[in-house]
Amino acid sequence: MTLYRTGTGSVLVDLLAEAARRGKEVTVVVELKARFDEEANIHLAERLEKLGVQVVYGVVGLKTHAKLLLVVRREETRRRARLVCYAHLGTGNYHPGTTKLYTDFGMLTANAEMCADVERVFLHLTSLAKAERLKHLWLAPFALHRRLVAAIDAEARRARAGKAGRIIAKMNALVEVATIQALYAASQAGVRIDLIVRGACALRPGVPGLSENIRVRSIIGRFLEHHRIYLFGNGGDPLVLLSSADWMGRNLFRRVEVAWPVLDPKLRRRVIDEGLQPYLDDTIDAWTLAPDGTYHPPKARAVGYSAQRHLLATLAEEAAP
Repeated sequence: MTLYRTGTGSVLVDLLAEAARRGKEVTVVVELKARFDEEANIHLAERLEKLGVQVVYGVVGLKTHAKLLLVVRREETRRRARLVCYAHLGTGNYHPGTTKLYTDFGMLTANAEMCADVERVFLHLTSLAKAERLKHLWLAPFALHRRLVAAIDAEARRARAGKAGRIIAKMNALVEVATIQALYAASQAGVRIDLIVRGACALRPGVPGLSENIRVRSIIGRFLEHHRIYLFGNGGDPLVLLSSADWMGRNLFRRVEVAWPVLDPKLRRRVIDEGLQPYLDDTIDAWTLAPDGTYHPPKARAVGYSAQRHLLATLAEEAAP
């Protein structure tokens, strides 16, 4: 398991410790340079090592920011025992405090190919093994940026060929130059682009001849918008990825990050319906970025719509007994 931020009183850390006490083989990748949590992570590493957990500190020179968990279980069937893998991939930290304040996505999967990719990432983090080619995961700093730009360029090619090109992306920050240039080129090719960027954004939307097909908005509400979602139209079969990485140089080139596709159509639809569309429709908490770099609040409407309030009401209703 990767541990970037865990806070104090983490149930997950307690469970890792309990697993080690019960004789399970437990390995954690602890990032000591998690800002504001350096001291806590040092104490965490020492505590886990005393309990018999194998603690490693990732790849020299790279901050491990990916949120990954891999469980390998021996499961009995009528015919034989077999090893079954389960992987959890998250956009946010395994932290009990931020879980209550941030909006994030986590995916638990038993997909064999996805689990094999996660296992290869852990082999890279815990040994001197070279990062292997992955089937589904986009791994930074090795392939994520290249595949991201390639996906943007693919939408641009579709638009130049007279087909519909579409990109929707949500993140904390957008400042990486090559990615911004690819988005400008896609806009000029006719790709319709919506970006939901909570914080810093170096891209200027709506500039004639440069970015007139790009809209940028920031959602400032009760919860801190933290999940990263990339959607590419992909010729009518949307490619939807979740990620721990913002579109920043540090995330794409100086950190271990992952982006992964949501393969199940039902879950992919849920990510769009809960993570993207409500935020494009928001008329209360949304601030629109103008071509001159200024942000403007939504125009007053008789009936406003807040993505966060909508999701609170919807998810509470679904969870009700």
